[in-house]
Amino acid sequence: MASLPVYDSSGAEVGTYDVDPSAIAPRISKQLMHDAVVMYQTNLRQGSAKTKSRAEVKGSTAKMYRQKGTGRARAGSRRSGVRVGGGHIFAKRPRDWSYRLPKNALRTATRMAIASRVADDEITLIDKIELDQPKTGKVASMLKALKIDGQSLLVAVDGYDANVYLSVRNIEGVTVAPVAELNALSVLRPSRLLMTTAALDAFCKKEAAESAPEQVSEEE
Repeated sequence: MASLPVYDSSGAEVGTYDVDPSAIAPRISKQLMHDAVVMYQTNLRQGSAKTKSRAEVKGSTAKMYRQKGTGRARAGSRRSGVRVGGGHIFAKRPRDWSYRLPKNALRTATRMAIASRVADDEITLIDKIELDQPKTGKVASMLKALKIDGQSLLVAVDGYDANVYLSVRNIEGVTVAPVAELNALSVLRPSRLLMTTAALDAFCKKEAAESAPEQVSEEE
């Protein structure tokens, strides 16, 4: 059981939050988290790279000179891939790099990522983040008071808040996401997490509901 301190926006400790990392994820599999992160990163590839083959470059298809009697190596057309200006022998073609791991594996990887952050004391909990209007300076002051400024950071909230989103997006290295949209990559990429207690409550409740075995009623 880990007891995490809870702070307010001024950086003062206002309480504690008891959470058991093993309740979130009974074990931590680095291989599964690695596989999930690689999948998310691979799915970000555009796959638009393309080069021309010898059939696509400009130039005559005529044989450059006769086969024998010149003392030089035999040569085909100027489009050959071994000549400057020729086509690529193994030309690149646009392709779709995306693939998908099983849904349960991705959910488990997300739980493991959160549990590892809790176990390594890499989560800062705040009681709430309330903004009447977008104020980047106010959020920057809050991060400085919490002593987590100047590093890559993910701000996780329980739901979408336009004022929080607009205030955070202008700070370099800081991203914001609703807890329902977290995945292994978004959790593990930054150096630290800033979560509201409501966000952690929502995550634990959501994962507990999804991991609970389904009860099948038998008809008599």
